[in-house]
Amino acid sequence: MKTTIRNNWTKQEIQQIYDQPLMELIYHAASVHREYHNAAEVQVCTLLSVKTGGCPEDCSYCGQAARYHTDIKVQALLPTQTVIEHAQKAKNNGSTRFCMAAAWREVRDNRDFDRIIDMVKGVNDLGLEVCCTLGMLTEQQAIRLQEAGLHAYNHNLDTSEQYYDGIISTRTFDNRINTINHVRKAGITVCSGGIIGLGESHIDRIAMLLTLATMPKHPESVPVNALARVKGTPLENNAKVDIWDMVRMIATARIVMPKSMVRLSAGRIEMNETEQAWCFMAGANSIFTGERETLLVTPNPGVSEDMKMFQTLGLKPMVKHMKDEACTAH
Repeated sequence: MKTTIRNNWTKQEIQQIYDQPLMELIYHAASVHREYHNAAEVQVCTLLSVKTGGCPEDCSYCGQAARYHTDIKVQALLPTQTVIEHAQKAKNNGSTRFCMAAAWREVRDNRDFDRIIDMVKGVNDLGLEVCCTLGMLTEQQAIRLQEAGLHAYNHNLDTSEQYYDGIISTRTFDNRINTINHVRKAGITVCSGGIIGLGESHIDRIAMLLTLATMPKHPESVPVNALARVKGTPLENNAKVDIWDMVRMIATARIVMPKSMVRLSAGRIEMNETEQAWCFMAGANSIFTGERETLLVTPNPGVSEDMKMFQTLGLKPMVKHMKDEACTAH
């Protein structure tokens, strides 16, 4: 009998899971993982910044915020054909999911959004899962994306509701939830997780997982990011995230959201092969890779390095992607 999918978790229950002795927690998570997933498969995803920098938000961790003095160069929205070519390369390198990111506060109904719609259609025609992360969305904009063939929309919570104001002041936690609700209502799958290493407490991490795990439907994708410390941002001097904190977070997410893809996201560049192996053992079954060896604007392992790691660990890229769980018509 499989572990029951629950949406009525309490904070105390999640804390009890999170606080288990580490080896017990990993064993528990690995067992749940094997009930719902093939533990030998990892979905390979590619994330491309289609519009970089110049964002008016003040997210303390983000080098793309216009107000911070970083080395990141502002780049206008890429040509549609350029994006399609990147998607084709990603597919050739084994990716089954292609995510396009634009450094916007929110989507505006203009020619740039029309171009994003064309990009979604083009990537969808390649047979890839198409994901976008474009900032806040209205319900009507979400419907347009769904009709164009968008499979998933990424909109991370980042941290707990209680700690949120200490990291971002230009939008609210409720703004995040509203966008996720618009995405879900439009019939697009939800990609939502968070970042650890922002200065938050373990209680904040548990509270963020509680928000995700008590949604009426769990996010189909839950990225777990370690803070990428970008020079010039307010958090550039934060301590490197401890690998066991990362493993503990991944394992807890796996247990409380058994069917979700748990994505080992930002921060892999500072993890060696052994540390990443522990994350896979704890239930992570997706990574971001790419021929440009960047994740948005921060360093990331490249395709060849990841394939070598897979060979060492006896893992293989997931061939069948998740379109059978995809969007329902609006």
